[in-house]
Amino acid sequence: MEMTDMTSVSLKRGSLVVEDHDSGVPAEETKKQKMSECSPTKSLHRLGNDSLPNSEDVRRAPEAVSVGKDEKNCEAQFEEEEEEEEDGLSEEEEEEEEAESFADMMKHGLTELDVGITKFVSPHQGFSGILKERYSDFVVHEIGKDGRISHLDDLSVPVDEEDPSEDAFTVLTAEEKQRLEELQLFKNKETSVAIEVIEDTKEKRTVIHQAIKSLFPGLETKTEDREGKKYIVAYHAAGRKALAKVRTAADPRKHSWPKSRGSYCHFVLYKENKDTMDAINVLSKYLRVKPNIFSYMGTKDKRAITVQEIAVLKITAQRLAHLNKCLMNFKLGNFSYQKNPLKLGELQGNHFTVVLRAILQNSWTEVMDLILKPRSGAEKGYLVKCREEWAKTKDPAAALRKLPVKRCVEGQLLRGLSKYGMKNIVSAFGIIPRNNRLMYIHSYQSYVWNNMVSKRIEDYGLKPIPGDLVLKGATATYIEEDDINNYSIHDVVMPLPGFDVVYPKHKIRDAYREMLTADNLDIDNMRHKIRDYSLSGAYRKIIIRPQNVSWEVVAYDDPKIPLFNTDVDNLEGKPPPVFASEGKYRALKMDFSLPPSTYATMAIREVLKMDTSIKNQTQLNTTWLR
Repeated sequence: MEMTDMTSVSLKRGSLVVEDHDSGVPAEETKKQKMSECSPTKSLHRLGNDSLPNSEDVRRAPEAVSVGKDEKNCEAQFEEEEEEEEDGLSEEEEEEEEAESFADMMKHGLTELDVGITKFVSPHQGFSGILKERYSDFVVHEIGKDGRISHLDDLSVPVDEEDPSEDAFTVLTAEEKQRLEELQLFKNKETSVAIEVIEDTKEKRTVIHQAIKSLFPGLETKTEDREGKKYIVAYHAAGRKALAKVRTAADPRKHSWPKSRGSYCHFVLYKENKDTMDAINVLSKYLRVKPNIFSYMGTKDKRAITVQEIAVLKITAQRLAHLNKCLMNFKLGNFSYQKNPLKLGELQGNHFTVVLRAILQNSWTEVMDLILKPRSGAEKGYLVKCREEWAKTKDPAAALRKLPVKRCVEGQLLRGLSKYGMKNIVSAFGIIPRNNRLMYIHSYQSYVWNNMVSKRIEDYGLKPIPGDLVLKGATATYIEEDDINNYSIHDVVMPLPGFDVVYPKHKIRDAYREMLTADNLDIDNMRHKIRDYSLSGAYRKIIIRPQNVSWEVVAYDDPKIPLFNTDVDNLEGKPPPVFASEGKYRALKMDFSLPPSTYATMAIREVLKMDTSIKNQTQLNTTWLR
């Protein structure tokens, strides 16, 4: 199944959330209880994959039915962040970090049936395989506005005649740089660092001032005479209290920025096992800026290796490149300065490289006999404890104390409830970043869409009928009896519910009305008193054909080895893996491209003919056959 991009957020398939309606009351019915995973109020836990749809069988790719879903760190940890999780776990650490039992982690999981995904397109017999046995088995490269696939292949910093001179990077000794870094990051009790000026000339002092300010943003400098010697003294303008100010978005705008340089530094972000918004939060923390100065064209999955373009306002490529020394599982490169930011939805799509391990040629149920193991994509134990505390006490402060990671959505909402009180849910919810808030709303729309598409296929099959909707430009029109031969199922669209869409002229319209009414929503009045939460709606095609499809079956013996090179592997000059013709295991490696808001897991689901939800895949995931 597939979705065309709707609004600002590229939703993860099955990431469903029920609108809170400004109330913290419990879910009203079983369906909504299933959706209460993402926050202590009503939200829906993600089904597990955030890629876009496509599907190809092995020789002739079947079409995919679309579905709605749209470091060893630098030790620069500040006191208030010491309680947060480490951002730089290796893949092995990520996969082994959970101590909870499999049953505990999976009791919150959702299946495809839970989110309304019930139908397939083609009649072929499927086979079993494990999706994302390792996060490196799922690689996503963004397809940019110009149609090119984004790759990280250049770590150099662009030359800028107005950048600091080369002397600025060599004038300081290694010991001086270390002391300045410790001062910058408050890693000791020093309030200033004094550097003696051996060659006391104005030019020399200027270079040192420039070097400190460019290499250690947030520090100020001054020249002092001490016992007849000249010193340049670096310090925080307001001591430790300046930290909050340094981390705001205002500071980058105050620094001198060459007029001839574009205001935005665009770069390619390579990341492993982090979703886009988590990655932006990490970059913001180390740059000491607000996340809202970053822009991007779409969000990418967590349990994957992803490559995408990011833009940031008035942060130099040098500062960004410096992060490559600090952050594990991140790489930044392909820097350029541009006049404009990036906008959500501007991308042309995504290119996927997917490995399905442990493929078997018989019934998928045989894989259920594999040794079960939990993985990091399942529910984290601290989230379970937090939600249990919330269910027991409805005390946001008590629930927050159970949550060591405060930057997540749950922590943001609990902080908001603690600050504004239980009677001001709207303000509390407003603490959550806007993109995250909108994702909840869009996820509910996707949940409705999934159910309606499944019903449309069940009732009418995979052919256009009178009353179906097709797009002419951006306008939806109805298929009439006399022009039905002009269209195929690939042209048919279904609406996400909203105030600016029309509905099919057959019984699926009544099904929309019934489902929305059950959730206390009026199909004829989808506007909300808070503008952000109004549902405008959009149209998504039911069927999308993937492009640039290729596949191969790989034999291998070691389940822990990567089966293809990443961009970072290529940058480091690693040779591609070589496989013997015979091996203990088999994997299917697929490559394909999809337009925006179509989901790779739906293509994989169509090939396998099995549930691709995280709940089911975690059950299939294994340390291999006995």
